[in-house]
Amino acid sequence: MGQQEKVSTSLAGAVSEGISASLAAVDAELDRRYPGDPGTRQPVHTVYVPGNVFDAGTIRSWGDQALAALDEHAPDAASFAAVLGLSDDLAEDVYGRVRAKLEREPIEDLRVDFEDGYAGQDEDQDAARAARLISEAYANGTAAPYMGIRMKCMEAAVRDRGIRTTDVFLTGLLENGGLPAGLVLTLPKVTYPEQVSAFVRLLESFEKAHGLDAGRLGFEIQIETSQAILAADGTATVARMIGAAEGRATGLHYGTFDYSACLGVSAAHQASDHPAADHAKAIMQVAAAGTGVRVSDGSTNVLPVGSTAHVHEAWRLHYGLTRRALSRAYYQGWDMHPGHIPTRYAAVFAFYREGFETAAKRLSAYANHAGGDVMDEPATAKALSSYLLRGLQCGALDTAEVDALTGMTRADVERFAAPRRGDLTATAQ
Repeated sequence: MGQQEKVSTSLAGAVSEGISASLAAVDAELDRRYPGDPGTRQPVHTVYVPGNVFDAGTIRSWGDQALAALDEHAPDAASFAAVLGLSDDLAEDVYGRVRAKLEREPIEDLRVDFEDGYAGQDEDQDAARAARLISEAYANGTAAPYMGIRMKCMEAAVRDRGIRTTDVFLTGLLENGGLPAGLVLTLPKVTYPEQVSAFVRLLESFEKAHGLDAGRLGFEIQIETSQAILAADGTATVARMIGAAEGRATGLHYGTFDYSACLGVSAAHQASDHPAADHAKAIMQVAAAGTGVRVSDGSTNVLPVGSTAHVHEAWRLHYGLTRRALSRAYYQGWDMHPGHIPTRYAAVFAFYREGFETAAKRLSAYANHAGGDVMDEPATAKALSSYLLRGLQCGALDTAEVDALTGMTRADVERFAAPRRGDLTATAQ
């Protein structure tokens, strides 16, 4: 052992103590505003079904329609791969996983819609029916992992209706067995933070009326207006909305067509890869980073229906948009038609399978201090493990193969993916 160096200091301990005391309020604010990702599963998509159409067979019907589309327009792995440009080494695996997913879990997140897509005549009855059917689905094991409603917004013309539908739906859930763990509420067309605050007051009132734990009810904020991104004073409204939610916001969902129309983008160019969409989502992403609020991309309205040629064209478009979103760290999007589901899962599975081996080996090397041709650091290890965990959660990856390549259990991967505040900095020192 070498000679021990003499260690000297010049500052009294009181200096460090004083600095810590001066930053105590900042430390508390960091913990409150930026708790980090909650570590729960994020669905790869959200499907919305009008409240007057939703029934007990909706989820299975979407899966069956998606399988039928494959049978008709891409009956084997080779034909599906040719449409999407999948490599030969991925074709069979991705196609098999897509079909298995459509059989097992065709929808990961379903929103019964009482806003733009709703065309019913009795909203009270449809909201009560949605509550009963969702409760029954969770009870009998046919539910999607996440389910809930999109109510009308907090604007004056529809505010009372939105409040009432929310009340009817939540009351119905309690009367039919309680609030399911996968419950999600989506508040659309939010323009001012005060509208978020108003919705918080609504949920607080409901919790108090039923003796629920404070904060039990969370919600997503749908970004569909320009004012939701940039306020009149030049500030980022969406950041203030997250604060106004008082810890209840779970997601920010980009509304492709309302937002595009708000900016005057012509119908032919309203798409999730338009520069206006990229700008809005980049602001959303930065505002949400570290807060535990997830960001979701929007949708495409080009439906894969009709001739095989048109279905293939729509599939290529949807696949490309989904892959583009994934590369930009938008891990969730909206799907509008059963025919979109095969390409949603194909894009997601290909994304994780393509990078799986490299990510697993890099994480293993980092965890074992083994070095390699990439010098990774704690923040990158978090990104690598999060990537693997997302792949496991959606079915793109299997636990056994991740264990084999990383030498870790799933619990180990989860710990790397969701470190506590300070862990990354402390590990790097």
